[in-house]
This record gives sequence, structure tokens and C-alpha cells, in this order.
Amino acid sequence: MRQDDDAALASGTTSDGWFTRLRRSLLARLGNTGLVLGTLFFAASLTPSLTPRITVAQAVLSGMCLAAGYGLGVLLRWLWGYLELPLPGPAGQPRRRRIAVVACVVIAALALWRSQHWENIVRELMHLAPAGPSRILGVLAGAAVVALLLVVLGRIALMIIKAVMRLVTRKVPRRIAHVVGAIAGVLLLVGLVNGVILSSLLDTLDASYRQADALIPPDMPPPTEWDSPGSAQSLVAWNQLGRMGRRYVDARPTADELAAYAGPGAKAPLRVYAGLPTGDTPEERAQLALEELKRVGGFERKALIIITPTGTGWVDPSGIDSIEYLYRGDVASVAVQYSYLSSPLTLFLDPDTGGVTARALFREVYGYWRTLPPERRPKLYLHGLSLGALNSERSFEMFELLGEPFDGAVWSGPPFAASKWAELTRSRNPGSPVWLPQFQDGSFVRFMNQDGSSTPPGTPWGPMRVVYLQYGSDAVTFFDRHGFFREPELLDAPRPPDVSPAMRWYPVVTMMQMAMDTSLSMSAPMGFGHVYAPSHYINAWLEVTGIDDWSPEDVARLQRHLDERRAEELSKDGGEETVDG
Repeated sequence: MRQDDDAALASGTTSDGWFTRLRRSLLARLGNTGLVLGTLFFAASLTPSLTPRITVAQAVLSGMCLAAGYGLGVLLRWLWGYLELPLPGPAGQPRRRRIAVVACVVIAALALWRSQHWENIVRELMHLAPAGPSRILGVLAGAAVVALLLVVLGRIALMIIKAVMRLVTRKVPRRIAHVVGAIAGVLLLVGLVNGVILSSLLDTLDASYRQADALIPPDMPPPTEWDSPGSAQSLVAWNQLGRMGRRYVDARPTADELAAYAGPGAKAPLRVYAGLPTGDTPEERAQLALEELKRVGGFERKALIIITPTGTGWVDPSGIDSIEYLYRGDVASVAVQYSYLSSPLTLFLDPDTGGVTARALFREVYGYWRTLPPERRPKLYLHGLSLGALNSERSFEMFELLGEPFDGAVWSGPPFAASKWAELTRSRNPGSPVWLPQFQDGSFVRFMNQDGSSTPPGTPWGPMRVVYLQYGSDAVTFFDRHGFFREPELLDAPRPPDVSPAMRWYPVVTMMQMAMDTSLSMSAPMGFGHVYAPSHYINAWLEVTGIDDWSPEDVARLQRHLDERRAEELSKDGGEETVDG
């Protein structure tokens, strides 16, 4: 009778030829232990998490969870046998097999039947249309393909490791050979993946992003206004701004557009941007940005915003439009590009350049700003979204600001790797939730979400005001690297208003769900996930700037206008601008 493949995988020798061994290893019957645990993982993957999942995303997630559970089951059964603990004999294997298969079919069927309801819980919370029943078949088929592919790849990897172990066994004692061979096999696999597969993939992505960054659409001619980067008078050429820089500069509102909501006397805001081609080093690009900022009169406005963009150089329109309207256009902003790759790739391939660039720009602008008489210089603020928030945090040290602090910062969607945000969150006042902490007396830093701040109204600010704008449903912010073996604090009571009460923690699976949520967070509807709404930015900027010459009615009217306009933009471009994260 054929043995369970758990035992077969642990076997290292056979008298059959290599092709027969390869075929048997790849096509070996799935083991009962791995099959049951994999099915449980599959069922758990269908339960709600932070973000709605399209069919393809759910199929990939469920397939990965199924394969992970199967692999863990195989490992646990092998470890049980390796420790020489009692195992059931071969006599009852057919019966155990039938029971395992029937149990797995029932569990998977019930989970798939409930999956539409679980998905619609999250979709209803975010005001989305319910998912259709055809989603179930798509998830089942896609997950099966993904899981099968991963299991086959896992068996190939295991075969390579075992082959290395057999080679080592000829030279050293068996137990030493198993340890040395396993380590050598893993290192060989890592080398193949990193040196061949991953390197080729990254080279392809690098070339693709570089070409996209240089592309200038025919319907986007250089600006004619003298105070715009890329104009004939500018120090920065139009073709050196980069794709996201050109969008940012081209989209600045006119004085008439602002006057419709801000009243008479509004002026066109100033937007300065330096793309990667403008200098060979971050310092050169920062110096050029400062000179361009001085050329257009940026230090003569009421407020000046130092923006750190995301990976591709994208600046969130919701964040900058809000402050420009609130200041009735009497504001300048400056940003420097540090990459043309998406934020996850930038963080993986070049995690330091963003911080170096943000620090270089802050040093140039802040250094010049300090030389101006206090009564004549503008209010100085910092802003960044996601990776921009992380790098903006890194642009200064607190001891550098003791004499003359800047006025404040709005950092939205800080990623879980943002060290200052994480430290402030850990040091929150007892009893305040992780998703909306209170830090000390609220005079220095406050946290806000869709419903505002947890700090009581009227609480006085200190000389520098910092606001973190964050949504509980934003996995980029609340991904927990320890979620593999412990329940994330985000799921403690009380929960955020935008997180489903039906979400549960499952070892391994919940971390995989939240990892998938990070990649889907920019596809969430505006006001959820990683898509921050202008109306919430307005509330954050009002806290930081202390602007009080807008009536509550006018603020509400502006919030509706910017929300509607941004929602229309997102619908029109299919979220193209927000895929960077």
C-alpha cells in the first residue's frame, strides 16, 4: 500500500532512476495532515479582514494560505515522526484517507458558501456594492491553481535540498550531513531566487518604471506661467520633472478656482518640484529646489509646505489641495523626487535614499528659512503620505529644532515601519486604543481618523503641532509583523469604526490576510484603507495651522467640493495615481 507523502518526503534514498524519483516526488499524493491543516487555512483566509478583495486577490490569498497550511502540516507530521512519537499504522490508512477527504470537502464547501457573506460585511462597511455569487467559483478555481503551483514548487525546492544532503552524506557522517546539507541547499535556493529570478524581475521593473517616468503625454505641454517649474523662466526643465512631478505642477488650482470657495482675494498657489534628472545627488536636487523656490517667491507666502512624496514621486492631491484652499492660495510647496519605483519596491531596493533626500531638502529650506526675520518668514510645515510620511519623519532631529522649531506637520497613513510614529504609539496614554492613541497632554502630537481626534476639543497646542492622520482599515499603517503568532492590538476592543467586528485572528493566516490588505489598500474607496479623503485632510490641517477665519458652513462646503472632485478623479483614472502607495 502507498504511504502518505509526508513519510515519502522525509525519505532520502531510493533505487529508482532520477526521472522516476522526480515524477513520484512531484505527483505524490497529498498527505492527510497537510490536507486537513491546509483546508483549515483556506477556510480562515475567506473570513473578513481590513480591505475588500476582488476575486483574483482572494484566489491568490486563499491559494497561498492553502499551500502554507499544507506545508506546515507536512512539517509537523515529519517532526512527529522524527521525534519517534507513535504514529497510526498502515492498516487504517484508507479509512483515515476517506475521513480526511470528506472533512476537507465539507469545511471548504461551508467556508466558500459563507465567503460571500464575509466579503459583503466589509463591502457594506465601506459603502460598496455587494459581491456576486460567481465570485465563489472564481475563488475556488484560482485558489486550487495557486496552491497546486506552490506545492509543486515546494517539492522541487525540497528535492534540491535533499539532493545536496545526499552529496554531503558521501563525505561526512549522516547527522552532520543532514544539517550541513540542509543549510547548503537553502542557501543555494536563496541564491538562485535572488541572483537569477528576482534580479531579472527587478531589472524588468526598473526599466519599465524608468520609461514611464520619462513619458510626457502629448496633451501636457510645458506651462507658460513664469512662476511654474518647467516654464521658460524656470531653473527646472519640463522634461526633468518626472511623470509625477509634471502632474503635480500641472494640477495646481487657479486663483479663480480658489476664489469660488475661498472668497475674493485668492491667489494661485506656488508649487515647486525637482525631479530625479535635475541633479546627480539628493543634495544637488535639494539645492536646485531651494533656488527655484526663492525664484518664484515661495518665502513671501503665508505658509510653506515641505512635501516628501511617495516612491514614484507622487504627491497626494487631497493633502496639498486642502491646505492651498484653506490658505486661499497664499501658500507655496516644494518637493524633490527620490525614486521612480513604487513605494514597496523603493523601500525594498533602496530604503535609505528617501530619507537622505528628505533630510537634504529640509536642511536647505529650513536653513534658509531660519535666516529670515521671524515677522517676515512664512509658517513652515511638513507633509507626507505613506512612505513620504516615513521619510519626512527622518528629515530632522528634534535637538536641531530646540531654538527655532518649524510650525507643524501633517503625516498621513504612516507605514508600520515609521519609527517615530511607532514609538509615539507605543508610548500612548493607558486606555487609548492603538488606532487612535492619545499622547500625553496632546500639546505636541495628536492622532486623527475619519471622526476627528481623540484629544478633547479646546486642548491647547505647544509651539509645534504634529498630526498623524490614519484610518483603522489602513493595513499599510497597522500591519503587524508579529501577527504570525499573536493577535494584533488593532483587534482589541473597542475597534475602529471602519474595521469589521466579524474580523478574527487566526495564527499565520491573519498575517497573510493583512499582507494582502497592504497591496489592496490603495484600491479601497476614498476615506478607507490607504486612500485619504480631502475632508479629513482639511480637519487635520485646521488643527495644525490654527486657521480660524473659515465658518463651519464654509468648511463643510469646501469639504464636500474637494471630496466630490477627488472621487470623480479617482473614478476617471481608475486609481492610476494612487497605485504607488
